[in-house]
Amino acid sequence: MPPSEPSLTTSVIRRGTLPTLHPGFTLLDLMIAVAIILILFSVAIPSVSNAVSRVQASAARSAITTTLFDGLRNATVLGQEVVVCPAPGGQCAGARDWSRGWIAFVDLDHNRLRTPNEPLLRRDGPLDEGVRLYGSPGRPRIVYQPNGSNAGSNLSFTLCDRRGAAYAVSLILSNGGRLRTDKPTASAAVDCASGL
Repeated sequence: MPPSEPSLTTSVIRRGTLPTLHPGFTLLDLMIAVAIILILFSVAIPSVSNAVSRVQASAARSAITTTLFDGLRNATVLGQEVVVCPAPGGQCAGARDWSRGWIAFVDLDHNRLRTPNEPLLRRDGPLDEGVRLYGSPGRPRIVYQPNGSNAGSNLSFTLCDRRGAAYAVSLILSNGGRLRTDKPTASAAVDCASGL
């Protein structure tokens, strides 16, 4: 039998010149990878931002709804007037912007301002940045009567966030204390969302 010829692999191994198994990266490869990452981020960031805005608006809606129902419940249970108002500094501000926080308190002296002896039922701080809650012009507060109704006309809140006026929602509180959701007027939605 003739001696077998050494295989190519054996001869390469014997000489100590193993072929490289790791391809190197070129500048072009790096630029393509960076471009792909940038495209993925440009698609993902708006989606994440919209999701965050939606969650923040939902939290604001839940907070104001809870306050309104607490105010109604306490008025009927205690048999006293309860005031809910925007209060960025801890006192009723007489404004239509509820975004900087609000309070609910038992109004024992019926002057619509909280004094130290009047029980504070709830205090909510400012809403997340990029979320806004406006009340109806001319309705700077809600006064729940002991029978559960609230004095004055219906109060409409416009809730909006950074997603824009198209995503704004209107929360309407009836005189009987019922809260319903509706689409705001175009001007109310634009007014709420401008500058966010």
